[in-house]
Amino acid sequence: MRVLVVTAVAAERDAVAAAAGPCDEAALPGGYALHRAAGTPVALDVLAAGVGPAAAAAGTATALTAATLAGAPYGLVVSAGIGGGFAPAPLGSVVVADAIVAADLGAETPDGFAPVTELGFGTVAHRPDPALVRAVAAAAGAASGTVVTVSTVTGSAARAAELAQRHPGVLAEAMEGFGVAEAAAAHGVPVLEIRTVSNAVGPRDRGAWRIGAALTALTGAFRTLPGALTAAAGPAPDRHHP
Repeated sequence: MRVLVVTAVAAERDAVAAAAGPCDEAALPGGYALHRAAGTPVALDVLAAGVGPAAAAAGTATALTAATLAGAPYGLVVSAGIGGGFAPAPLGSVVVADAIVAADLGAETPDGFAPVTELGFGTVAHRPDPALVRAVAAAAGAASGTVVTVSTVTGSAARAAELAQRHPGVLAEAMEGFGVAEAAAAHGVPVLEIRTVSNAVGPRDRGAWRIGAALTALTGAFRTLPGALTAAAGPAPDRHHP
């Protein structure tokens, strides 16, 4: 299987690539640089596409289109990186999304926030394959739950509480997952989101952030990914029997 991993920034890309060993670099249209791991059980390509859902969608779509035109399409897309954690996700922990949700795609109304689905169009959630989520979470020692995508990072306790109330079971907040999932869905490719928690969602206290620990956890999570994908696929067929 060929897997495309999309991060926001180079530090996240490098943390993922460190799990796979030496990488070659390939140029994509639009000036994107794809880091391609060599000699791994799963062919892993890692792209730092930029911050936010729009940049993530554009970069993901570019990589997926290029792979299809080259006759080597991807079998899975993974949105990956660090993010904010809601209780009970502790700093340094790993979260695998069982739902990838656009938290602020909609409209403010006199009755509160209304997602675009309530306005009669669009979508606000992508749900990865449950068996794949379970296998990846088990291999990485991760929790599974909702990961919300925001265009503005939460910076107050009131906003954190609002998101937690609106999205029961939410474990993490990031800025790219929904954009990656939209591009993957347009290409008919399965999607996952893997996040490691660098800070608590709420008032911004940079002194309490643990970015280094979260990046280290990201490398560890991706070291387990090939085995998890093999487990999720099940045993190879017995070619000696019909």
